[in-house]
Amino acid sequence: MTIKFVLLVNKQGQTRLSQYYEFTPIEERVSTEAEIIRKCLSRNETQCSFMDYKSFRVIYRRYASLYFILGVDSTENELAILEFIHNIVETFDRYFNNVCELDIMFNLEKAHLILDEMIMNGQILETNKTRALAPLTVMDHAAAAGK
Repeated sequence: MTIKFVLLVNKQGQTRLSQYYEFTPIEERVSTEAEIIRKCLSRNETQCSFMDYKSFRVIYRRYASLYFILGVDSTENELAILEFIHNIVETFDRYFNNVCELDIMFNLEKAHLILDEMIMNGQILETNKTRALAPLTVMDHAAAAGK
């Protein structure tokens, strides 16, 4: 699977986390994100959770106040990506104990670390929650022991 980017966006359309897996100039990122976010937020719950955008497919899912948005190759299996989004949310939930927008905002580096364990160079690397959280768990134990 080739993932182009991951976005976490609140209901007001503010990006809380963005991770890109292929080079995209900042100006293009800003305009693309704004358009994708606007399209995702304007859709209602009865509409499909994926849409084509330029040369790729956008797949999103809303959990509480956060939208998890992934841009993938247009040949990807949409349902598999929706399942992977759910896996990301479950992994965040396990670490943050019911993840919310504030958890992402105040622990951005930890959220990026979790994503980095799960996705590498746009390829899904790890779906096992325990293994994805292992480096963060080690870091947390070391930090607690150092106090």
